[in-house]
Amino acid sequence: MTETRQSRIQSFAFVISGCVCVLFSIYFVISIFAVSGQPCEIQLEQVINPNNAPVASLARLPGIGRVRAQAIVAYRESFLEENRNDLAFRNYNDLQKVSGIGPKTAQNINKWLRFE
Repeated sequence: MTETRQSRIQSFAFVISGCVCVLFSIYFVISIFAVSGQPCEIQLEQVINPNNAPVASLARLPGIGRVRAQAIVAYRESFLEENRNDLAFRNYNDLQKVSGIGPKTAQNINKWLRFE
């Protein structure tokens, strides 16, 4: 009789733990959707110079992310190999030379950039 009772207790505990896991999953899904609907404001302490900024700084710009930031740095490095004493980016329109950055993205990040 004790084995049957122990089996029932274990089954009950399993069902309860499964329900708790499902509830936590639902909570996290709902919280993700609730946050994704809110606008995300990027606040940078200072403006960024794409001619010398590291990938981590560029990735913080809205619409850029890590992949595009790496593309900016790669373009800048290849440009500097060919043109030693020139700047890869003179204004925000020059960022459109980087694959994956179009006019809208370049214009959106313009206020966080400086070109020296």
